[in-house]
Amino acid sequence: MRRKIRIAAAVLAVMTLAAGCGQGKGAETSTTTKAAETTKAETAAETKAETEAQTEAETETEAETEAKAEAAAGGYRTGLAVVSSMSSSKDAGDSNGNAQVDSVAAAVVIDEEGKIVSCYLDTAQNKMGFTSQGKVEMTDGFKTKKELGDGYGMKAASGIGKEWFEQAQALEEYVIGKTAQEVAGIAVDDSTKPTDVDLLAGVTIKIGSYQEAIVEAIKDAKALGTQPGDKLGLGIITNMNKSKDAEADKEGQCQAYSTYVAVTTDADGKITAAIIDSTQGTVKFDAEGKITSDLASGVKTKRQLGDEYGMKAASGIGKEWFEQAAVMESYLIGKDAGEVAGIAVDEDGKGTDPDLVAGVTISIDGYQTAAVKAIENAK
Repeated sequence: MRRKIRIAAAVLAVMTLAAGCGQGKGAETSTTTKAAETTKAETAAETKAETEAQTEAETETEAETEAKAEAAAGGYRTGLAVVSSMSSSKDAGDSNGNAQVDSVAAAVVIDEEGKIVSCYLDTAQNKMGFTSQGKVEMTDGFKTKKELGDGYGMKAASGIGKEWFEQAQALEEYVIGKTAQEVAGIAVDDSTKPTDVDLLAGVTIKIGSYQEAIVEAIKDAKALGTQPGDKLGLGIITNMNKSKDAEADKEGQCQAYSTYVAVTTDADGKITAAIIDSTQGTVKFDAEGKITSDLASGVKTKRQLGDEYGMKAASGIGKEWFEQAAVMESYLIGKDAGEVAGIAVDEDGKGTDPDLVAGVTISIDGYQTAAVKAIENAK
């Protein structure tokens, strides 16, 4: 009997021990799993933190790069904008038609706070004639309003006895120290003539398009190398070489092809920054002299068109117009008027310097002429 009791007790002890071992293994497994999950979470958190730190470091690097670029440029940025309209064009009838492209150009230099340090304004008011038979009347020697000087003929009609170039100068001086927002906020009437008494003393022309161009130039401004004390100039040239007569089954066109170059120059007259742009204002008409173009569509500059201009495939070097213009802009840096005029070109006006040809396949003679004008106009 006692033997049976001892055996039963031994069996019970073994069972208890086995149960205890089973419970210990389960607890141990649970603890290990939780520890693994904790480690995994910690690793994920560390990875996330490292990624965020890397992103922050990259952002700081970009900011530092931009800051260094602005510091190298003295904190000054240079911009150019062109606002064009064809709305003054008229059909031919008893008298010749008028294909008119008015392009307002504004070049600015702004400081690190976005305030205008210097401003240069001009307008290419290009009027091109065509007959009631759709024949183009070619014109040479287009001049800007500033180039026309007293010949523009505004003085007598201005009400303040000031010519256009004098009023443009008054507006240039008025916007010094202003930001884009302040320029946009200059008070004007329904016709966009200024209403501010101080401005009215020197400006009676409509200024809406000039406000728009100045604001766009400020927005476009970049640190290109302009230093405090540099002069700002703008040169514009225009031709209508791509104009053609209408035929019975084909439209004719008058095209004002204008090139704009804005530069800043140092005390030695050498270029410290350059911006190039072009417009191709095209007014189409039929063989009866009736305009077929949408005159309200406006005119984009080549820079604004970007990849839409479609030069990349045909360039031979796989570069779009704005990319080639950027190379030309860089090539102009450090040159004075004589050196710019002396850049070697072939009979098509294309550069022949190997360093230039590597990045520019377009004709550059027009940019040379406009750049020389800009240097001469710098003030």
